[in-house]
Amino acid sequence: KLNHANGQPFTVSSETANLIQEGIHYSELSGGAFDLTIESVSALWNFKADKPTVPSSDAIAQAVSHVDYTKVDIQDNTVTLEDPEAGIDLGAIAKGYIADQVKTYLKKQGIKHAIINLGGNVDVIGTKPDGSKYNIGIQKPFDESGEAITSVQLKDQTVVTSGIYERYFKKNGKLYHHILDPHTGYPYDNGLISVTIISDRSVDGDALSTTCFALGLKKGLAFAEKKGVQAVFITKDYELHYTKDFQKKIKVSQVD
Repeated sequence: KLNHANGQPFTVSSETANLIQEGIHYSELSGGAFDLTIESVSALWNFKADKPTVPSSDAIAQAVSHVDYTKVDIQDNTVTLEDPEAGIDLGAIAKGYIADQVKTYLKKQGIKHAIINLGGNVDVIGTKPDGSKYNIGIQKPFDESGEAITSVQLKDQTVVTSGIYERYFKKNGKLYHHILDPHTGYPYDNGLISVTIISDRSVDGDALSTTCFALGLKKGLAFAEKKGVQAVFITKDYELHYTKDFQKKIKVSQVD
C-alpha cells in the first residue's frame, strides 16, 4: 500500500516503520550500495519465471532513476515516498528481522536451546543442551546437494549468507543473479559468489551480507570489520576470505 500511495504520506505499523528505519540506516552506512528503494529495479527481474529474461536497458535506466533512499521521509509511523514512482523493497532485511522476532518470542517462552533456520538465515538460542556450541555449515555455492564448504561454531548468535547461487538464471552464457546494483540496475559482477556474516542480530547480518557483497571483497571486508562483525567471503575461485580476527573469535573448520 505504501508503494502505491502515489507519493502521499502513509501510516504503517510501528514494526514496519522500525524495519524501514533499519533499511534507511544501512542505506546511509553503505553510501547507497544497499538501497531499500530498489523495488522499481527488482520488480523488473523475475528469477522465478519459467523462461527468465533480461529487462531492456531502457526499462532498467528508467527504474534506476527512481532509486534514492534519501527521498524516503519517515516521521513516527508515517512514511512518505517523495518520488511517487519509487518503491520500498525490504527483501534484503525482512527475513533477518523476522528471525530476531522469533528468537525474542521463544526466549520469552522460556526456550534456552534452539536453532531457528529460515534458509540463508540461521539464528541460535544459547548453546546445545550439553553446553557445546552449535556447528553451522556454510553452503558450498552452486552445490546442488547442499554440501557445506566450511562450518562455524556459534553460541547465541546468528549466521546469514547472501550468494549469487540462490536465485539466478543464465542467458547467452552469462549468469544473472538477484543481488542487484542500485546504481546500474544489473546484478553485481565483482568476483564474489557468497558473503556470510556472523552477528548478534539477524537483521544486521541480513543487511550486512548484502551490503558487504555489494562493496566487493576488499571494501566489504573492511566494512564488516568496521561494524564489528565476523565475515566469510567466497570468491569465484572458491577461495575463502575472513575478517582479521575471525579465527580468534569463531571456531571454523574447512570441509573437503
